[in-house]
Amino acid sequence: MKYISTRGDKTERRFCEILLEGLAPDGGLYLPVAYPQVDGATLARWRGLAYADLAFEILSLYIDDIPAADLKALVRKTYTAEVFGSEAIVPVRRLGDSGLMIEALSNGPTLAFKDMAMQLLGNLFEYELARRGEQLNILGATSGDTGSAAEYAMRGKQGVRVFMLSPNGRMSPFQQAQMFSLQDANIHNLAVEGVFDDAQDIVKAVSNDLAFKRQYKIGTVNSINWARLLAQVVYYFAGYFQATKGNSEQVSFCVPSGNFGNVCAGHVARQMGLPVKHLVVATNENDVLDEFFRTGTYRVRGSAETHETSSPSMDISKASNFERFVYDLVGRDGARTKALFGEAIARDGAFTVTPAEFAAIDRYGFQSGRSTHADRLATIRSTFDRFGDLIDTHTADGVKVAVERVEAGVPMIVLETALPAKFAETIVEATGRQPGRPAKLEGIEALPKRFTVVPASVDVIKAFVAEHCQD
Repeated sequence: MKYISTRGDKTERRFCEILLEGLAPDGGLYLPVAYPQVDGATLARWRGLAYADLAFEILSLYIDDIPAADLKALVRKTYTAEVFGSEAIVPVRRLGDSGLMIEALSNGPTLAFKDMAMQLLGNLFEYELARRGEQLNILGATSGDTGSAAEYAMRGKQGVRVFMLSPNGRMSPFQQAQMFSLQDANIHNLAVEGVFDDAQDIVKAVSNDLAFKRQYKIGTVNSINWARLLAQVVYYFAGYFQATKGNSEQVSFCVPSGNFGNVCAGHVARQMGLPVKHLVVATNENDVLDEFFRTGTYRVRGSAETHETSSPSMDISKASNFERFVYDLVGRDGARTKALFGEAIARDGAFTVTPAEFAAIDRYGFQSGRSTHADRLATIRSTFDRFGDLIDTHTADGVKVAVERVEAGVPMIVLETALPAKFAETIVEATGRQPGRPAKLEGIEALPKRFTVVPASVDVIKAFVAEHCQD
């Protein structure tokens, strides 16, 4: 399997090359030259596999430069009941007779779906770095859950340091505590004076400085890293198998989304042949993606227009992974993709696809909707009152939009984003009750914190990395 950039660089690279690289040299994102196809016979063979074995089958279609025995060992080391709380790893539960199901993705170490990919990524990084005898300095940005998932996956890993940028003061107290309480020497938390998009822009700018990137061995764990997105493809298949009895049945997925990575993995699964009728994108008040799927215009918001909401992990106005879908939408035309994301965004802060391109969205099964704080409160309250199921704020965005899009005879699976404990203030506002949390995380907000507040400056971040990359 070979990989190319979305922006026209046709240089073909193998999986382990792009694993440690992040962005392509031309600023694009990596995608496989073609998506491997699965048919009914393959789905029948995969149905009933343990999650780790299913992950091996899917990942081995994309990874041919890690020996099969090693890859199988890595996924079996990653996806265990001890780490994820059940043998199913991602159990699916029904919301009564609503036609909706919730796929539980948040039972890992940091109580968020990001653990599903990040735990594997940590093991892949350590394996490949040991094989090469190299080290890696990971530079990432988080709006809440990516940071803690990455840090818990990378803490103590040989040859890896993490420099994680987050918007200062814009995460929930629980999210901040999860990250900032870590005292591991290889973890560095940088609280950026700005919003998530400022932090994400810095990561992209550093990644685009090829000389700096190579000198300091910079890699990324954000969902611009193909390996992370690939790991997420697995749970779409796992959810499908739990929601259906036969391999000709269709399902739809509703995915709370800000950066488009989670739902982009669903797009990949659908392109592979998984019988997905619709991929429903649910946004909060930061509705850049919903606007695109309604109008064909993708308009980036500035910091002043990026709302601070009660589903903060989706407070994003520049969806990094969206470029991967648009590349497919425009016929895998790298020059066209570059003109949209590299030129039109830089010039106008927006682009509009052609009428023919907009019409083609239907072929990919995408729909969308948005949710507000009032919607979240009502959805959390009604879901608990009707079904006894307590959901977090982001999952509530998904449930609210899913209710609007559910179709008779087609199961609608909402991808759970996090556990309610991470957003206790809003849960109490909605239900009057404190959400439970694992005993090991009781009192985490009171632990000593280790972080550095920095301005939204590429040069400042480069200097910090250069100073600490040999720690």
